[in-house]
Amino acid sequence: MEWKVIRLTEVGSTNDYAREIAEDVPDGTVVVARRQTSGRGRKGRSWVSPEGGLWMTAILKPKSSPEHVPKLVFVGALAVTDTLAQYGIGGKIKWPNDVFVGERKIAGILSECKLNSFALLGIGLNVNNEVPEELRDGAVSMAELLGRKLDPNEVLERLLRSLSYWYSLFKSGRHGEILRSVRTRSAVIGKEVVILEDGEVILRGRAVGIDESGALLVDTGERVERVLYGDVSLRLP
Repeated sequence: MEWKVIRLTEVGSTNDYAREIAEDVPDGTVVVARRQTSGRGRKGRSWVSPEGGLWMTAILKPKSSPEHVPKLVFVGALAVTDTLAQYGIGGKIKWPNDVFVGERKIAGILSECKLNSFALLGIGLNVNNEVPEELRDGAVSMAELLGRKLDPNEVLERLLRSLSYWYSLFKSGRHGEILRSVRTRSAVIGKEVVILEDGEVILRGRAVGIDESGALLVDTGERVERVLYGDVSLRLP
């Protein structure tokens, strides 16, 4: 796929900027900013986005039925783990939208959509940016892991190449292949998890799989529950 990249020095949020132009640009338009002043993750959480990281949003217009659109978040997560692997970094997907290396977060994906119009796939990847002191126990950058700075344009190029592959599978309806890859790269399956909604624990158990809809399957010991959304708190066995 050929991507059309719009480069910005600074923006509040690449997702917000992309939403403003989405109706008027073609499928595959990508907004990239050197820094975001109001970056955000799921549920409106703040995402620290200083210069040195890769902050981008892809504007996608797949001809897909609404029930499959939420799986685009997996397309972004798989592209990130592919890119990390090319640098020798083993990333895992923390359902539904984060990528971790060990116990530390290196990337987050935010998908939003306007039904029958467009989808936004926001990706925030810590590349050369220095992780703030207060976040270092839970976050990491590629540069820290490798002990050197990387060429951000090369990282973007590799990410878009991987994104092309997974997005092509999505557009051709090969959702099963996407989900199988998510399962094999999962940081969650086999782990004890706590599911929270708005800060309140709603479920505890062992994550045992991801079903064909993309829902997390959690075995509580009494039954297997399908989790469609929520914040997942991991606990090591």
